[in-house]
Amino acid sequence: MKLDPFYLIVDSADWIDRLVPLGVKLVQLRMKDCAETELRESIRRAKAVCAAHRCQLIVNDYWQLAIDEGCDFVHLGQEDLAVADLAAIRAGGIKLGLSTHDKTELETALAAEPDYVALGPIWPTILKKMKWAPQGLDSLGDWKARIGSLPLVAIGGINTDRIDSVFTHGADSAAVVTDITLNTDPEARTRDWIARTAQFR
Repeated sequence: MKLDPFYLIVDSADWIDRLVPLGVKLVQLRMKDCAETELRESIRRAKAVCAAHRCQLIVNDYWQLAIDEGCDFVHLGQEDLAVADLAAIRAGGIKLGLSTHDKTELETALAAEPDYVALGPIWPTILKKMKWAPQGLDSLGDWKARIGSLPLVAIGGINTDRIDSVFTHGADSAAVVTDITLNTDPEARTRDWIARTAQFR
């Protein structure tokens, strides 16, 4: 499996409505602490937009809703992985991405036979508080050597100035959140990311 090198992560279907039509081909819907009705509505909206623009939608955490709504990709953190029904996910034909932050978590992730592994934070991030120190670029090379042909996603503190470095150190895809969503011109920044990752596509 090959992931698009530009991996956008957003916290609402509104962002997907706004940015996916610009040419985004890989997006994660990462909503937290929402009512099920809002989540279900958002997943349906996101799925429709992504289908119209040939963009791969990945649902974060809510694997049961992803199954119910006929989605084909979920991403789980380690805590979610521990309680998820992997057999049900696979039976639903759903691909699986997993977060890792250290070697123990990588072993746990690989035992679940995911379709990609994410490593982070590569640099300090303002997205959420992390108990892990920044991994740095060298860890990307180490992770890639360990996982082989499995796609590797770099996440955490990545901006347009750092794009090239994560790919030269082993990443197959670069995940971005705040460099776009907190930018004064998210559309222009999204176009910049698409252009800057074109050589890796």
